[in-house]
Amino acid sequence: MTSGIDLQNSFLQSLQGFGLPPGLAKLFWIPLPSILMIIGATVGVLVVVWLERKISAAAQQRIGPEFAGPLGVLQPVADGIKLVFKEDVVPAKADPWLFTIGPVLVVLPVFLSYLIVPFGQNLVITDINVGIFLWIALSSIAPIGLLMSGYASNNKYSLLGGLRAAAQSISYEIPLSLAVLAIVMMSNSLSTIDIVDQQSGYGILGWNIWRQPVGFLIFWIAALAECERLPFDLPEAEEELVAGYQTEYAGMKFALFYLGSYVNLVLSALVFSVLYLGGWDFPIPLENVANWLGVAPTTSWLQVLMAALGITMTVLKSYFLIFIAILLRWTVPRVRIDQLLNLGWKFLLPVALANLLITAGLKLTFPMAFGG
Repeated sequence: MTSGIDLQNSFLQSLQGFGLPPGLAKLFWIPLPSILMIIGATVGVLVVVWLERKISAAAQQRIGPEFAGPLGVLQPVADGIKLVFKEDVVPAKADPWLFTIGPVLVVLPVFLSYLIVPFGQNLVITDINVGIFLWIALSSIAPIGLLMSGYASNNKYSLLGGLRAAAQSISYEIPLSLAVLAIVMMSNSLSTIDIVDQQSGYGILGWNIWRQPVGFLIFWIAALAECERLPFDLPEAEEELVAGYQTEYAGMKFALFYLGSYVNLVLSALVFSVLYLGGWDFPIPLENVANWLGVAPTTSWLQVLMAALGITMTVLKSYFLIFIAILLRWTVPRVRIDQLLNLGWKFLLPVALANLLITAGLKLTFPMAFGG
C-alpha cells in the first residue's frame, strides 16, 4: 500500500514533469491534504444532515424531504446555499470582534482534528505519535468559542447558553479523556494507527469494545454530550433558551455553528470506530481469507481491494453510530441541567476513574490480553 510520503513524492514528481520547479510543486502540495480533508468532512456532513431528516421522518412516520433532488438528497445543499446568501446581522450592542471570532473557534478545531483520523494503514493525513492527545487538546478549544459567542451577543439567553455549553463540555471532557486513556494504556501508544493495529489480527473478536465494555459506554455518552446531541442539548434548548448561544446569529455565522455540530458528530463517530471498533479492520481478517483462497497478501490488486474495504468499513461503522445517535434523539427525553452535571461529575467521572484503575491492574496481571 502506498504510504503518505510515497504519495507526496509521486505528486511532486508528476508536477515537476509538467515543468514546474520543485519549490512551486511543493507549494501546491502543502494545502492539498487540508483541502481534501475539508471537502471530505463537508460532504460527510451533507450526508448526515440528509440521513437525520429521513431517519427522523421515519421515526415519526413521515416522509421527510423528497422534492430537492431524488429522495431529497439535495435538501442539505439547498439549506447551505440559503444560509450563505442570508443577511449577516450583528446586534447593535454586541461585541463585533468576539461575535465573529466565536463561531470560527468552534469550527476550526473540529476540522483540524480530522488530520489524525485514519481510514487505512497509510490513509491518514498525519500520523503523529500523540494523535489522540491532539484530538483531546483541540476539542477543549470549542467551549471557549461557545462561551465567547454567548457573552458577545449581549443577550441573556445567549449568555445562559454559552455558560451551559462551557459547563457541559468541561464536565464530560474529563470522563471522555479517562476512557481514552484506558485505550491508550492497552495500546501502549497515542497514535491512532497503532491503536487500530493493536486490535487487528483476530477480526471482530480483537476489537476494544470487548475489552473495554464500560469505557465504550462512557465514551459514547460523553461524546454525545460534547456534540450537544439530545438528550444533552441543554445549551440550545429551544423551550428554555430560544436557541442558546446561537440566538443572535444569522447567515454564514449561524451556518458555521450548524456545520460545526454535525462535523463534530461525524468526527466523534470516526474516533469511536478507531478506538473501539477496529477502525478499518474487517470483522473477518482479510489476510486469513486470502490465505484460504490461496492468494498472496502482497498481490497489488488485493492490497487495493483491502484499502477500499478499509475505507468502506471505517465509514460504515461511523454511520452506524450516527444512526444510533439520531434514533436517540427521538427516543430519549431531554435531561435537566442539574441532572446533566450530576451525571458527569457524580457518576461518569468516578466510573471512568475506576475503569482506568481496573484496566491498569488487568494489564499488569494479564499483559498478553491487555496489551502488555
